[in-house]
Amino acid sequence: LDAQPVTNERFREFTRETGYKTEAERFGWSFVFYQQLAAEEYARLKPNTVRGAEWWCKVDGADWAHPEGPTSSIGDRLNHPVSHASWNDASEYAKWTGKRLPTEAEWEFAARGGLEQKLYPWGDELTPDGRHLCNIWQGEFPTVNTAEDGYAFIAPVDAFPANGYGFYSITGNVWE
Repeated sequence: LDAQPVTNERFREFTRETGYKTEAERFGWSFVFYQQLAAEEYARLKPNTVRGAEWWCKVDGADWAHPEGPTSSIGDRLNHPVSHASWNDASEYAKWTGKRLPTEAEWEFAARGGLEQKLYPWGDELTPDGRHLCNIWQGEFPTVNTAEDGYAFIAPVDAFPANGYGFYSITGNVWE
């Protein structure tokens, strides 16, 4: 495993060097969390949501380079984890790096950071001494995110400390 999730910058290198098109690019759309859209855009797209999970909107032109749709950009988010990448996209990226995706057991071992029988990679408390150690939703999902961890949405890959094995953002940040 790499110490950090794949960043937009690194994924951009991959796509530029190989010409690879992600599944979202080939499909021409991806799902975007409704709060990342302007209110009028969400109102327009509301009929294109997932039944039972209406917070996911089908957005034409959303992909890894345009996370909220065709008018958005990763320009100021190069150190953020890539999003809108499928398992197949991740597998192709891994091949490009000369690596492979970890098995579930390998990932879980790495995510635990050397701890056993703990709820989180740092122990049993979500916020020890009131300190946030990962980027997750705080508040009432999906309507109110208090962003107490400092991030309403995706955070830079190194925004929080690494776990006991040196892996950053192993918990939280991007929905996977």
